[in-house]
Amino acid sequence: MSQPINANRLFYASCFALITTAFSFSIRAGILTQLGTQLNLDPVQLGHINQMWFLGFPLSMIIGGIFYQQIGPKLIMQVALVAHLVGILTTIYATSYNVLLISTLFIGVGNGCTEAACNPMIADSYTGNEFHSKLNKFHMWFPGGIVLGSLISKFMTDANMSWQAQIWVILIPTIIYAVLFFGQTFPKSKAAETNMVANFKAILNPLYLFMACCMALTAISEFGPQQWVGPILAKAGASPMLILALVTGLMAVGRYFAGPLVEKLNTVGVLLGSAIFGVIGIYMLSTMSGNMLYVAAVFYALGICYFWPNMLGFVGSRLPETGALGLSIMGGIGMFSSSMFQPVIGGWIKDNKVVAEAQGLMGDAADLAAGQMTLSNMLLFPAILIVAFLGLYFFSRKKAA
Repeated sequence: MSQPINANRLFYASCFALITTAFSFSIRAGILTQLGTQLNLDPVQLGHINQMWFLGFPLSMIIGGIFYQQIGPKLIMQVALVAHLVGILTTIYATSYNVLLISTLFIGVGNGCTEAACNPMIADSYTGNEFHSKLNKFHMWFPGGIVLGSLISKFMTDANMSWQAQIWVILIPTIIYAVLFFGQTFPKSKAAETNMVANFKAILNPLYLFMACCMALTAISEFGPQQWVGPILAKAGASPMLILALVTGLMAVGRYFAGPLVEKLNTVGVLLGSAIFGVIGIYMLSTMSGNMLYVAAVFYALGICYFWPNMLGFVGSRLPETGALGLSIMGGIGMFSSSMFQPVIGGWIKDNKVVAEAQGLMGDAADLAAGQMTLSNMLLFPAILIVAFLGLYFFSRKKAA
């Protein structure tokens, strides 16, 4: 006879699993400069390493989402644990570029499995308002965990601790979620069997395809500057990890209290406002230095804060016939686009430094100019989104009328 389901214990375990994901993002952002120096890696190679984190995530998330009802959350989280342990330990003992590629891919797979298992598991564990409350609190731990990871990384870097020591920290929430999940009974799916063929047909809707293109741009607007905050802003006169902590801290608070804003402006209005603030924030980051960067970070946080949840919210409410598969693919597209752009951003940093040196700048001045030029390149993403969401706004009004 199986033991009763301990929904709260499963929820806390899920939160620590998401903190593992957040730590792997923020601490890796914090050690990027050290990795490049100690292992003699150029920005393009660092971009390919980042790419593996974003590539493993959507692959495992989409596959896990497709087979969730057949295999259940327990097996998916077991795969997540193995992938996290292998990825973290292999990263710690990595001595070459190729090993870092493989280890980072494993960490990405573990992160994607966490998303694929925990979201529907929380839905199956709670009902009504309690479900919405728990889901909001669960998703708060991604930006919240990035805040913690950023501060930990800054403290350890300032204390001249090695990048390997920082990666060890990611093991702490990993072990905690493994202990909390151990021996527990997992809930069975409440969802009825869905018609996968009907979901795929709905995904071919032009509106869904349009939103998929927008998702690619919103994701890289959010994850591009954050993942490269160290190399880009290292010489700008402010702490890159404090900027990352400030941005993600504001994101956590903003998402927690997003309900009234979305209700007043509607989803499309929030997305349009986010794109506008995104352009302002990235422009300020690319032109300012010193303490003014913290002000710029506030505008940037307001820009990217509502992108991800409202993109998924739009699809869930306007295109419900795409089902859970549509949401999984939409999230996967966001992560996949971020993966594809990581080496591109690394190439921008490398090329822009050459341009800066050709203009007579050297040392820290060349690094600062290269970082600012790279941020200027990233302005293109939210700028396109302003046009796209303006079109979506007028299309939605016309359809409603």
